[in-house]
Amino acid sequence: MAHPAVAVPAPRARNLNVQWSVLLLTLLLGVVAFLVLVPLTLMLVSSFQIARPGQPPVYSLSGWQTAFSDRSIINAFTNTLALSTVRQGIALVVGVILAWLVARTDLPGKGLLEFVFWVAFFLPPLPIAMGWILLLDERFGLINQWISAIFGASPFSIYSFGGIVWVHLTTTIGGKVLLLAPAFRNLDAALEESSRSCGVTSFGTLRRIVVPLMAPAILVSTILGLVRSLDAFEIELLLGSPIRLFVYSTKIRDLVIFEPPQYAPASALGTVLLVALLLMVAVQRLYLSKREYRTISGRGFSTRVTPLGVWRWPAFTIVALIAATISVLPVAVLIMGTFMRAFGYFNIPNPWTMEHWQRVLSDPLLLRSFQNTLLVGAGAALIGTTLYALIAYVIVKTRFVGRGLLDVLSWLPWAIPGILMGLALLWTVFQTPFLLPLYGTIWVLILALVIKSMPLGVQLTKSALVQLGSELEEASRITGGSWWTTYRRVVLPLMAPTLITVALVGFMSVARDISTIVLLGSSQSRTLALLALDFASGGQFEKATVVSVLTVAMVVAAAMLSRVLGGKVGIGGH
Repeated sequence: MAHPAVAVPAPRARNLNVQWSVLLLTLLLGVVAFLVLVPLTLMLVSSFQIARPGQPPVYSLSGWQTAFSDRSIINAFTNTLALSTVRQGIALVVGVILAWLVARTDLPGKGLLEFVFWVAFFLPPLPIAMGWILLLDERFGLINQWISAIFGASPFSIYSFGGIVWVHLTTTIGGKVLLLAPAFRNLDAALEESSRSCGVTSFGTLRRIVVPLMAPAILVSTILGLVRSLDAFEIELLLGSPIRLFVYSTKIRDLVIFEPPQYAPASALGTVLLVALLLMVAVQRLYLSKREYRTISGRGFSTRVTPLGVWRWPAFTIVALIAATISVLPVAVLIMGTFMRAFGYFNIPNPWTMEHWQRVLSDPLLLRSFQNTLLVGAGAALIGTTLYALIAYVIVKTRFVGRGLLDVLSWLPWAIPGILMGLALLWTVFQTPFLLPLYGTIWVLILALVIKSMPLGVQLTKSALVQLGSELEEASRITGGSWWTTYRRVVLPLMAPTLITVALVGFMSVARDISTIVLLGSSQSRTLALLALDFASGGQFEKATVVSVLTVAMVVAAAMLSRVLGGKVGIGGH
């Protein structure tokens, strides 16, 4: 009996495919290495270079000696560790609980609540800090005035260690929910049901089943949060400077902007952050390499939610209050501040006016800044999402020999404080002939934001890819699907909700990462965030609040758009 012939690819064709794959992966590694290592190398070299830019180089260890012999820098380092530990500790506990409630229970209105936490994470720090100043300033804060009038108690000062932690929690908690809720949602409920059927309590199931399965997402969330804490800038500058509470990032900024600028000590401090990050990445890779985490496959996936019973509405009330406090309240007060004749003063004659809106809306700078913001945000979202998805796929789903190096490189941009990243890119543009035409254009801003958002974008994508079993891809290949067909028809549809989130992160980075682009923006490429900073730095807080409200409106609109698009591909659904 004759058997049908099976077509087998010729060895030469297979070899060509392998060669092209290796070439493309090597090219990807080269691009990422250039984007990341060139600024890092310039930062390291500049820590030993004590001459100013444009002058003949002079190398010395004096920058390192200055950086670590200054008592104020040691105090700033201590303050940074304390603020980061307290902030991340509180946010992690609260974030895990909130993410579990919105993703794994029958909590009423959980879709809307999760959306509010999304918005809270993407809100720019500067407008949120200004909103909380109007609420908690010792002299004119609304909440402090009510507390003093009702209870006669001493007012709480927003300009304090506790005040900085409080304002940061408004965005940090939202970030934890953003990172952890998708991972909770992707857990197979059959595992929890099996545990309960064996007589294990809900707490035991949480401890023995849920938490171990959530370990990758929790670890990634913790490391990203700690690194992000080291880079925090605007809130510490606004609330810490009046009481001389300095942190690492503000100390580096002072070294760079004050005359004469001390680039060598600033770069030395940035290098220390790099070493700390490398240690964090090593711990993460060592931990995750010993364990296997896959909860989505092609075999009977179940997503049944947990009933809250009598705690359903009390839980909703608590979650809704938290969501409103960290997002709606400061934004509402900030909007009110745009109509104040003098920022923060409610008790003056005729305190309300439309004058600030009229001046800002009639300023040609506003339209130009708005256009720049849209172009930079869209460019960062499109280029960044494409690059991050490829990087994450290579790291998680291939055996490319350079994937470990690619993983480490994807973490490194957060080792550089934003202002140093901008400075390093500025030097890179000046010293690289084919990049010189980018100077003063929006393209250098896009490049900076793509690099700066790389850790979060790649880690978000990796967290989703880690939970995708290989059965679906193998089935596609068995039926004749090529690598590209499998990636396009199997991986991308399953990854669509995560990729939309990553694109939103890239778009909103233009509003959040002020420190990264502040040195790169020219008069023709100012964004709304830079315009608000210009107004605030010049003491025009009333105009700054107007521009900040417009920025917040853009953030909310983008979040709503992503929610609509995400609903079509699975966000909020299964």
